[in-house]
Amino acid sequence: MNQELFLYINAFAGKNQYLDAIGIGLGEYFPYLLITLVVYLYFVMQHKNETIFAFLSTILALSISRIIGLLYFHNRPFMDNIGVTLKEHIADSSFPSDHTTFVFAVIGTLLLFKSTRKIGIILLPFGIISSFVRVFEGVHYPLDIVAGIVVGVMSALIVYQLRYRLFVINGVILKIEKMLFK
Repeated sequence: MNQELFLYINAFAGKNQYLDAIGIGLGEYFPYLLITLVVYLYFVMQHKNETIFAFLSTILALSISRIIGLLYFHNRPFMDNIGVTLKEHIADSSFPSDHTTFVFAVIGTLLLFKSTRKIGIILLPFGIISSFVRVFEGVHYPLDIVAGIVVGVMSALIVYQLRYRLFVINGVILKIEKMLFK
């Protein structure tokens, strides 16, 4: 089923240069847009605690993703010689998608806090699209994306549940910021 769904989504790749460019653009640049937005939320909108928690969620999520990738190696579609590959990628384990894990750790955290929920809601469809575009590009299977969503969201939930204990870390980061920028 994973391979069949991959072939269905990936079947649109390589047929239209504009669709390919949009897909590659979304897949590659949305995480950078997300980082820029988090920096903006931190420094301009003063959502400091929420963005620090998003950072902590990301560290946890990507750590879990790396451990899973080390324990369970799964080929990328191009390593299995199936589908169309629109962009080059290192031939490492595809499961879970680090791209998706990162995106959903950040968006998941923003959704959990009332002060950033609207931003999270706006970003959610872009997160979903930018993640599944990785299947379109030929660098991930659909289950890699689903697993990345699960790891990212679960990490955000864990950090959110521990937020009162983690305020100590936030305090240290805020003191460092004060020393550097004041």
